[in-house]
Amino acid sequence: MTEILGNLAINPMVNDFLNNLMIGEITLLTGLFWLMVAFIISLIAGAIGGIVLAGKDLGYQLAAIMGGLFGPAGVMPMALIGLIVLKLV
Repeated sequence: MTEILGNLAINPMVNDFLNNLMIGEITLLTGLFWLMVAFIISLIAGAIGGIVLAGKDLGYQLAAIMGGLFGPAGVMPMALIGLIVLKLV
């Protein structure tokens, strides 16, 4: 495991990516990374919200599936707009 982590630090692309994440600079790769993080969190939150709101009416699995599909629909455009605003400011 130590060898894998040591080899990652040697690669300049990975090193630049990790440095950009640490200092908060938004590049194409860090923007895609934050969009994926927002997508995963909104998917989980949408599934939980679907279960809470309509679990008894629709069934827990169907409510989780629908919530997981509709959760990112509202989050992804706002996350993209937020990243663009942060990049321009």
